[in-house]
Amino acid sequence: MDKAVFDEVKRIIQESSNIVFFGGAGVSTASGIPDFRSAAGLYNRKSNTQFSPEYMLSHEFFETHPDEFSDYVRENLLYEDAKPNNAHYALAKLEKQGKLKAIITQNIDRLHQKAGSVNVLELHGSLFEYYCSGCHKKYALNDFKSVKGALRCSKCSGVVRPDVVLYGEGLNMQIYYKAIEAIQSSDVFIVGGTSLVVYPAAGLLDFYRGNKLVLINMEPTPQDSRADYILRGDVSQIMHDLVN
Repeated sequence: MDKAVFDEVKRIIQESSNIVFFGGAGVSTASGIPDFRSAAGLYNRKSNTQFSPEYMLSHEFFETHPDEFSDYVRENLLYEDAKPNNAHYALAKLEKQGKLKAIITQNIDRLHQKAGSVNVLELHGSLFEYYCSGCHKKYALNDFKSVKGALRCSKCSGVVRPDVVLYGEGLNMQIYYKAIEAIQSSDVFIVGGTSLVVYPAAGLLDFYRGNKLVLINMEPTPQDSRADYILRGDVSQIMHDLVN
């Protein structure tokens, strides 16, 4: 990692009071939650099923195979014992200092909130909230975990699902517009732990108007040419070093 670039980004963070952070799966890997596309990621795990992980996390699969969908979520996405890592705590510290105005996350693990962050915009929802796909009655995680196969609603017998965005579904536009507003008004925009290949989330970079776009990632992304500063490495360690 380029020390001169690191020192400059650290100075920028120290002097700014209007930072927005946008993070992906790489933010939580240091907490033991696998990402999706790396060699050790969820999409490269060997499976006993004929279906791809992407398809098993799609709206179509949920509709046509609710039992298999529900079991797949329980077995592969729930990491209740995961704890926040240095990135989560560094961002919470920046928010407490009045520097960080919003965290925009693609993650569904609630680790930002566990670390103490308040203004968190969850683009893809959360695995800690559930609702009936028929009547929208709300359920808790423990309800979902209490059965094998699909949990059926006690009110209408509909299938209970996690309140997350599946493949083939649109984002919550209210949250998406809040993210856009935060980015447009930010002075510093830090993007970390995301491959920037999933749209429309990756398109959020289009709304940044400043000249302090910082990309932090282990691997190159398709958006690297747009960055003003690039820090290559583990986002949890880099964010810790930038803030502390």
